Amino acid sequence: METPTQPVRPGGSAQPPLSGSTAQDPLVGTIVDGRYRIIGRLARGGMATVYEAVDTRLDRTVALKVMSPALAEDAEFIARFRREARAAAQLSHPHVVAVYDQGEADGVPYLAMEFISGRTLRDVLRDYGALTSEQALTILDPVLEALSAAHDAGFVHRDVKPENILISDDGRVKVTDFGLARAVTNVTSATQGMLIGTVAYLSPEHVERGDADARSDVYGAGICLFEMVTGQVPFAAENPLTVAYQHVNVDVPPASSLRPSIPPDVDALIATATRRDPAARYPDCRSFLSDVRRVRRTLPPPQPLSRATQDTLVVAPGDVPPAVVTARPLAPGEVPAGPRPIRQRRRGRGWLIALLLLLLAVGGAAAAGWYLAAGPGKQVTVPGVIGMDQAAATAALQQVGLTLEVAGEDYSETVAAGLVISADPEPGGSAANGSAVSVILSLGPERYAVPQLTGLTLDEAKAALAEAQLALGTESLAFDAVIATGKVIESVPAQGELLKPGTVVDIVVSKGPKPVKIPGLAGTDAEQAKSQLEGAGLVVTTTEEFSTEFAEGLVISTTPGKGERVDVGGTVTLVVSKGPPPVEVPYLIDMPRDDAVYLLDSLGFEVVINEPAFTPLDRVISQDPSSGTMLPFGSTVTITII
Repeated sequence: METPTQPVRPGGSAQPPLSGSTAQDPLVGTIVDGRYRIIGRLARGGMATVYEAVDTRLDRTVALKVMSPALAEDAEFIARFRREARAAAQLSHPHVVAVYDQGEADGVPYLAMEFISGRTLRDVLRDYGALTSEQALTILDPVLEALSAAHDAGFVHRDVKPENILISDDGRVKVTDFGLARAVTNVTSATQGMLIGTVAYLSPEHVERGDADARSDVYGAGICLFEMVTGQVPFAAENPLTVAYQHVNVDVPPASSLRPSIPPDVDALIATATRRDPAARYPDCRSFLSDVRRVRRTLPPPQPLSRATQDTLVVAPGDVPPAVVTARPLAPGEVPAGPRPIRQRRRGRGWLIALLLLLLAVGGAAAAGWYLAAGPGKQVTVPGVIGMDQAAATAALQQVGLTLEVAGEDYSETVAAGLVISADPEPGGSAANGSAVSVILSLGPERYAVPQLTGLTLDEAKAALAEAQLALGTESLAFDAVIATGKVIESVPAQGELLKPGTVVDIVVSKGPKPVKIPGLAGTDAEQAKSQLEGAGLVVTTTEEFSTEFAEGLVISTTPGKGERVDVGGTVTLVVSKGPPPVEVPYLIDMPRDDAVYLLDSLGFEVVINEPAFTPLDRVISQDPSSGTMLPFGSTVTITII
């Protein structure tokens, strides 16, 4: 970093040293990285110091955020900081503070960002307390736009809080510090064990697991909305761990429990955004923004700020505003550099004019219509009936001389069934005395039951899901002994479960019964083998063969053979033994006895010998049966010896 020998005013005269805390800051009056001349310190926190500086190359004022030297000692942090800063510089949106440049000076990383003249939302809440619902939603709308754009570009802010929401002098709302929270989540000696993000706004999953996605920013924005309409955060304690525990284990209470005037629709917005289970929240900030804009249409136009009451922030013409201060990007845990006496704030009006422009630009047309239509005896103001049931809404309208007309019903994710979603004319608007106010009643959340899909073909299942406002998801295959091939076995989610429209339903399609593995059946009784195979869904045929190995009626072999697989309904052939083949009786006459016995034995015959007491020749004189006769193996042949 360059240090001029003497700070010089434009025109060449010597510049006196700065007074106050900045006089002791060694960077004030220096040139950082040969480019950024430090004018003064704006704020200092645990991770960074923010300075007002002039880019001497482009001659423009910037906010220069210089990281803590302790962070600069970690090489991994430096590398990650560079990546995140480069990525954040690509994020261009009217409601996002622009990142112009990033670099290092004397080994300490810095960011050069858009300089916003105005105030932070924290300043507004500190000075005025709770906002009205319509004022809060008017500010939240561009915040959610900025977060949606960041999520589309792949960013998660991780540190959504009032200090990072800026209101410029020209009425713009901007979000700052995209990418920084991600960069500093690297564990270093300076951040060991620390949760990035102010604990009052951290989502339960960020506290428990360090996880942060688009739904975590939804949670932080929901906590900001709670604080805007109540003037306080839902969980507070001296010990940050106690606050973190409450985020994980305790539901955010209804804002109306602190301020009963808060409309049910605003309670519903906060409740949906701050569910402890991320899956139960708005899936992204764009969905949150859509509901915010729907609710805004039911509320009166936002009014300018005044200190008319301690719990209502409205603006009255001629109210003396605080002085203009410079809103600056704050590091996580950062606090303003010094106190701001209220008397000094009342000298400036720029930031208040900006907020007036913001609030009146959104609600100006409706407000003008309301004032122009007001006339004693001619018009009455439509009361707030959103969130009421039909009977209560009818009574509220009758009290001011109006009647209720149910124009239809519609689904709502935030308004319970049977309650009023919207009214025409809108609450806060005007209507002719005695005229009707058309209302839309809620059908509750739009849900459709998964239809019966089992047994349907693929085309039939698609048609059934389309009729039920659902979509076909993945198709997987499985064997099934009952459901025919190509038809649905089951669905996931199961039949009867209630789903949002367009939800995909996965199905399991049958491949038919599982093929049968042929067991080893050789030597088993043929009838038993046949029953076993038929019980497995196979068709059995039989053939017979002679066999000297297997007795008659036993299985010799199968086709297909042992271990092969056959589809249910396929055919298996059993080869069944007929016993040994028949044997021809040989010619034995005049054969010596021993030779005849040996021959018959070798052919498998049983031999019976008839012989007298005296056999001088010892030869066969006769045989039974005669030669040439075919006998089963093991049959008896009788020979007579002489």
